[in-house]
Amino acid sequence: MRVIPGAVIGWDMGAALALGAALGISAPAIAELLPALEAVMVRRVNEQIAASRD
Repeated sequence: MRVIPGAVIGWDMGAALALGAALGISAPAIAELLPALEAVMVRRVNEQIAASRD
């Protein structure tokens, strides 16, 4: 993950691509799916971080 104090700003795409390849997922499928998955994950993790501060 790429983070700043108090928030997640994204995934390490190199690591995500390597993980997908290790799981046997084709590179075009990974490239197609990762941006949408990253956006949801970043939003949800940041919501949890904000909720834990309150």
